[in-house]
This record gives sequence, C-alpha cells and structure tokens, in this order.
Amino acid sequence: MKKILFLGAVALLMISCSSSDQSSSSASTEPASQSLSDLQKRVGIYRPVKLTTDLSVLSENQRKMIPLLIDAAKIMDDLFWYEAYGPKDKFLESAQDDAVKRFMNINYGPWDRLDNNKPFLDNVGPKPAGANFYPSDMTKEEFEQSNLTGGSDLYTFIRRDENGKLISIPYHEQFKEEVTIASNLLLEASELAEDAGLKKYLTLRAQALLSDDYQASDFAWLDMKDNLIDVVIGPIETYEDQLFGYKAAHEAYILIKDKKWSERLAKYAAYLPSLQAGIPVPDKYKEEKPGTDTELNAYDVIYYAGDCNAGSKTIAINLPNDETVQLEKGTRRLQLKNSMRAKFDNILVPIATELIDESQLNHITFDAFFSNTMFHEVAHGLGIKNTINGKGTVRKALKEHASALEEGKADILGLYMIKQLHEQGEIEGDLKDYLVTFMASIFRSVRFGAASAHGKANMIRFNYFQEAGAFTQNEQTGKYNLDFEKLETATDGLAELILTLQGDGDYEGVAELVQEKGKINAALQNDLDRLTEKGIPVDIVFEQGLAELGI
Repeated sequence: MKKILFLGAVALLMISCSSSDQSSSSASTEPASQSLSDLQKRVGIYRPVKLTTDLSVLSENQRKMIPLLIDAAKIMDDLFWYEAYGPKDKFLESAQDDAVKRFMNINYGPWDRLDNNKPFLDNVGPKPAGANFYPSDMTKEEFEQSNLTGGSDLYTFIRRDENGKLISIPYHEQFKEEVTIASNLLLEASELAEDAGLKKYLTLRAQALLSDDYQASDFAWLDMKDNLIDVVIGPIETYEDQLFGYKAAHEAYILIKDKKWSERLAKYAAYLPSLQAGIPVPDKYKEEKPGTDTELNAYDVIYYAGDCNAGSKTIAINLPNDETVQLEKGTRRLQLKNSMRAKFDNILVPIATELIDESQLNHITFDAFFSNTMFHEVAHGLGIKNTINGKGTVRKALKEHASALEEGKADILGLYMIKQLHEQGEIEGDLKDYLVTFMASIFRSVRFGAASAHGKANMIRFNYFQEAGAFTQNEQTGKYNLDFEKLETATDGLAELILTLQGDGDYEGVAELVQEKGKINAALQNDLDRLTEKGIPVDIVFEQGLAELGI
C-alpha cells in the first residue's frame, strides 16, 4: 500500500515543513550522546512480550475480522508516525544497526520517550512540544493571537500558507487516502460482525474517519454490550501535544473480551453516583453527575498501534474522552488483562522486591494491581469535566497540563474508591494489599519520566506523599515502609488539591504544582538507578500480529 501523508501537490505548496519533517532527512543514525552499546542497553529496558490469547472462542466470521482490523490499525500506526515525527520510511531505512532501528520504532522517532524525550541520534534537536501538529517555528503567543478557526480543535493540523499565515487543516483532509482505506476496512469488517452493536459501531466509526465527527460512533461504542471482539480506533488521546494538549493522536487496539473476568467487574459501575457524592472536596466541585451507563470489562489485547504503542504501553482504557458523551452516557473501562499480567510479573514484582520493606512485601498481589488499575480508570468519571467559573472544559482551561493532572486525579480517586468500597464490604482482601501495591506502582510509573503524563503524575504524588510522611525509607536497606494512617490523610489532601485546581481551571496553579513537585529528587533517582542496575525492565514491547495469533 502506497503511503501518502500529505494532501497532494497543490496543498503541499501551502504547507510548511515541520521540524519533524526536516529531522527525517538530517538525522544521523549514530547515537547522539551515548555509545552504540549504551543505546543497545536502552533497547533492553523493554521486555519483549508476545501478544496472544485463546482464539478458539471466536466464530469463523470473527476470525476473518481480525486481519481486516489489524490492517486498519496499521494505518493508524502510520498516521501517528507522521503526527509524532514526520515521514518515517527514509528515517527507518537510514538505520545501520538493528538495535538503533528497533529503538526508532519503539519511540516513533529519534527521541527517547522514557528519558524525557532526549534525542538519541546525532543532528537532532529537542523534540518540539507540539510534535508535528504545529509548525516548528510557531510560538504559543502567535497561535493564541491568530484567532484561527479550528485552531484548538482536536482533529486539525496547524500549518502555514504560502504567505506564512497560520491555517488549520482537518485530519480527514490531510490523511484523505489513508482514512479512506481504513474506513473501507472497517466497513468490510462490519459485514462480518455477528453482533448488531459491533456492526453499527464499525459502520459509524468508518464514517467518522472520513469526517472527523466521532460523537455518534462514541455513543454507538457505549451501546455495545455483547460483542466478543472490540476495537478502539481513531484520533483519541492528546498526550502527544505537549504544547497545548489540544490535538488528538491516532491509535488502535484490537481486543477479545474475557467474559468471566468482566462479570466480576460489572457491579462496580453502579457505585459511581454515591462515590461522587462522597469525594472529599466542597460540593461545587462535584455537582456533575457521572453517566449511569458506565461499564467495566476485562480483555486480552491482541494488537496495539500508534499512540498507545509508543514508549510505555497502556494497560487500561477509559473512553470516550468527549465530555458531552461522558456526562450523558458514561464511559467504558477496559482492563487489558494480558498486558497487565506481563507488567506485574516482569516489572512490578521485581521492583517491589528491591524497594518495599520485607514486612510489607507480602501485600504485593496481582489482584490488587488489577483493581488499582481498574479503579484508576473508573475514577476518570468522577470529579468534574467543566470548570465552575466559565473557563470552559477542564481540558481546554489547563491546556498542556490537563493530561498529567487528570492522570493524577484518577490515581488518587481510584485509591479513595477502593477504601470506600472496602469499608462497605464490596471489595475483598486486605486493604493493605491495595495500598502497598499502589506504592510500588508509583516507582514503576515514575520511570516513564516527565515526558509522560502518567510519569509526571506519579512524581507529583511521590513528592506530595513524602512531604506528608506517608512513607519512610530505611537508611540501611534503602527500602520503603508505608504509614497507612498518614497515607490516608495525604490521599484526601491531594484529592482536594487536584479537584480544586481542575474546577477552577487554574492554569497557573497547576503549572506551579508541576514545577514544584513534578520532578525526581536525587534520593529517588538513586533508587531508580538501583532498579536499572538490577536489570529490571522499565516497560514491555510487543511481538504481535497474525503470526503470533496463529492466523
């Protein structure tokens, strides 16, 4: 399939090259600030994991859908390459070493996503905060003063015309050939769908790729109840745009539902309204009512593409992001069980063994890790989506800081939910399992670095908890011990702080919080270095596709 990532010859005259486009032709494949052997070690921070599941549960038609969906996902992967970096083919072909090429693919460009986006190739400057969504020479002030129609829309690129004036180009125009092919693949898959809800969703999603109007397909996705195959596809998250946080990046997941695990989770969605009412924050910051159609399901994921596959890998999903859909209908929370298990076994357990005091090590469990992750996603539905003072949505008001603060909110309110449900007898096991596993998970996520919204959120939480005395560190062993009472107090305090900042749309306050607490201090860095020296991987990378699935 020929890959064309521009509008055509006429439109090319109107579009200036971004820094990502320029870097693809100037970057050397020699490491920038480290030797080739050091770069090969960086590749080693990712543990290879084969993505597969039991496909015997699928019908013949469902098995035929998988290759079509994977082909559509691969197109999303190409689109994300352009959004994150620029044209990829010459860039990848220039690699002289397999390890270098592998690292290029993992990072979708020449910047190390788990080392604060530092360039790992010669002749490559810092990664543009706006990735390839905006012209490389555009300043924030120029954008804000332009009053550009569609400028802050989720699904537009910002470019310059032949006179240097900023213009916006819708995704479906920029990627016309690619989204047409992807749309046709989804329509072909819809003809094989045996579930009426899945058939409707695939049809509407195919149309949405051609128009950038995703709301109808979001509602249809939430209406699906009995589908065994699921697919999340399109421009979704805004993490890649660290200039404003406005632009959504393309990605795709292909999933197989685990019905037994899903049945275990179904009951928790009903508790959202009462949990919202009990959040430790003044009433004006929790007046919104979470949607009542919220679902919790468990899946094995069989293919990742694009944004979700770049750097650290997603293990749970909470969608749609559309605030209107969330308030009217709710969301679906998808727990990616096989990926979650891989991270627990290969990363979290070794981290806990190295950093958690022996007296609390028995509280590290997979069930607690699964539940903490699940309630993190559920907690995205709590709190507030719109500011209380007329500044619009929280996402728009907090701009590039919105994602990190939202992830921090979900973490802390997820812990709040677990405590409340445990007290009500709705969650089994020792509460300390959830708390100690939560603490160990902070170390896991902090290693993603400040370039990651999740990494930044965990840095803020670690520093806040440390100042509150929620844990101590043994000077001799270097291991951590939780103070459960102080942890509870710190959790409530951080929840109130985050929800207040969101509700007020306090951009300056969030920027100050990120500046003060969104960093790794020297002592924590020493602990993280110990994990590296022990050879504990930072994340996983997938071996995936039809061959791995046996199709």
